[in-house]
Amino acid sequence: MTIPVWVLLGFAAWTLLMLLGTIGWYRWSRILTGHTEIKEFRADEPHGSDWYRRAMRAHANCLENLPIYTAIVVASIATGVRSQALDALAIVLLVARICQTTVHVTFEQTNFVTSLRFMFFAIQLVSMVCMGVLIAINA
Repeated sequence: MTIPVWVLLGFAAWTLLMLLGTIGWYRWSRILTGHTEIKEFRADEPHGSDWYRRAMRAHANCLENLPIYTAIVVASIATGVRSQALDALAIVLLVARICQTTVHVTFEQTNFVTSLRFMFFAIQLVSMVCMGVLIAINA
């Protein structure tokens, strides 16, 4: 299995961990302790603490970017393109994804924190663009 495929699995695992460890934990702890009824978590209205809303958005960010990275990995498999640069970019992407999500969920969103979070997002974008270019050139 190639490094980009391993990173894809890691990205998917991180996305699931974010769902279970933040949103799922928050909701079920509230439901099981009787603080909230299960029907109160409606998708069409904001609810929960600021931390919970950030966790929901961080999970959505993972979900938004996972298919894009998946397409890049599928393209690399379909073309048979392999390189150390592709491997390194994949690892950088996953590290930046984990950092972005962690910053998003962990810290109150000040200008500095939001800028830091955006920097990690930009690293992911650059990584994916570079991976796409490498695959297109070497296909």
